[in-house]
Amino acid sequence: MSRRVLITAGANGIGLVMARAFAALGDRVWVTDIDEAQIAALPAGLRGTVCDASDEPAMAALFAELAQDWGGLDVLCANAGIKGPTAVIEDMPLDEWHQCLGVNLDGAMIAAKHAARLMKPAGRGVMIFTSSTSGLYGTPFRAPYVAAKWGVIGLMKTVAMELGPYGIRANAICPGSVNGPRIDRVIAAEAAAKGMTEDAIRQGYASGTALKRLSDPEDVADMALFLASDAARMISGQALAVDGMTYNVDP
Repeated sequence: MSRRVLITAGANGIGLVMARAFAALGDRVWVTDIDEAQIAALPAGLRGTVCDASDEPAMAALFAELAQDWGGLDVLCANAGIKGPTAVIEDMPLDEWHQCLGVNLDGAMIAAKHAARLMKPAGRGVMIFTSSTSGLYGTPFRAPYVAAKWGVIGLMKTVAMELGPYGIRANAICPGSVNGPRIDRVIAAEAAAKGMTEDAIRQGYASGTALKRLSDPEDVADMALFLASDAARMISGQALAVDGMTYNVDP
């Protein structure tokens, strides 16, 4: 049976790999992104809307359109996020703190809020939140991102409790460092903050995991497919790391 899947920030990076993975199974996939060019360049078969995940009126309009066209929603991947500022806490800009929490945490809540209104009457549904290993551990120089990703896990657990009686499951994926342009930007910012080379930071990320390597977007997408499947029908309220087993967050 073809599922109806919504993925926020699904026009690039991990979100796009997720979208392609669900579409390959025959699911109908709708993605959002703030980048108009990336939405316009989506592969055939994916539907896209330019939308800021932290803008509730825009998201409400999106869900109204989705409800009209699809009649419901089976899977939500609340994936939107930004890296936020890289700075020691005494130099942390409050406006950038708010922006980071707005996209990462407020965006997840807004998506869950409107998805719940579609899923509860149907008596079924799956919500998958993208957190991070930063949501499991502290990370120097990344206070707003860490706070947001810890918050996403708390949000997910509460949503799982509230919506479980309606047949709706909620879980969070916690990727570690994932190969791609986004981690390249994170590494560049951290290297500048620490006065180190980017290669040294990248090697440090890898050496801090048991498997000694960074993850790929496909690793995260595979977890999303599993959590959305009937094979995970008794898994809810869990934060599942896809990181090669992090044991040193700041090597």
